[in-house]
Amino acid sequence: MNGMIVKALVMAGVLIVGTLVVVKQMNIDLSDPVNMITFIGAVAIAVLTFGVSAKYMAQMKNDTATGELSEDNWDGIGEYKNPLPSGWAWSFVATLIWAIWYFLMGYPLNAYSQIGEWNQETKAYNTKFEAKHKNADAQTLKDMGESIFLVQCAPCHGDTGDGLSGKAQNLTKRISKEQVLYAIKNGSHNFKYPLGAMPAGMAQGKDAEAVAEYVSNGLKGKAPASWATCAGCHGQDGKGNGGTAPNLVEYDNTLVAQVLEHGKKGVIGKMPSFKNRFTPVQEKALAEYIKSLSSNK
Repeated sequence: MNGMIVKALVMAGVLIVGTLVVVKQMNIDLSDPVNMITFIGAVAIAVLTFGVSAKYMAQMKNDTATGELSEDNWDGIGEYKNPLPSGWAWSFVATLIWAIWYFLMGYPLNAYSQIGEWNQETKAYNTKFEAKHKNADAQTLKDMGESIFLVQCAPCHGDTGDGLSGKAQNLTKRISKEQVLYAIKNGSHNFKYPLGAMPAGMAQGKDAEAVAEYVSNGLKGKAPASWATCAGCHGQDGKGNGGTAPNLVEYDNTLVAQVLEHGKKGVIGKMPSFKNRFTPVQEKALAEYIKSLSSNK
């Protein structure tokens, strides 16, 4: 065996022994699969690093290049048309196999994870929370919703829900005339209601103005003739036909849930989706509190 390779293997052995000494001094438990995989990886790296380095250093020192030169050259320096070194090729294949095993069976998928433990504890707590507040009364939901609102919603909508003087949606008012006109002109399908997308241009000119005025005033007074088109989806009372279309009268549970899931384009930017951030009870509580902010109850 080449002397340089022997020296390399001796160096690798010294490194492995040193690693074992450190493991023993630090009281690392090698029966733990994560620690054992880490140790095996360290041994493999030590052997491969010293072994491969010694092999190719010996080749560089003693071997003479042979084979057919490529026609291409760079400043008179050409390359031989030699096949890929088998050691490199097999090392590459072994790395791929190890990577697949590591992803499917190795750490961290089958090992302890603090994040995994936290997720399990959170899931268990949410289940307990849902059962405890399943039949919560309106006041309890409102108080709970206020806490959620002040933490998650107030930074954009303001502590009182006024939208920070028009910088975001004003939740103390149901909907503005300008917003209704925008939806009539451009259509709407952001919230994915069962009845589908609202087409653009459902009303024009004075008809659109009359509908926007009627809706922004809380559907009070006599409905304009053009409201009949809107009522086909939103219902004659404007409450969304049992959740199949947006409620134009109040922030009901369905509308709040849809906004939280899909987000919403706003004046100061797009409101992000809060999907899976709240439990069903928390969404219901938030809707209860937002309804209490609206002057169009």
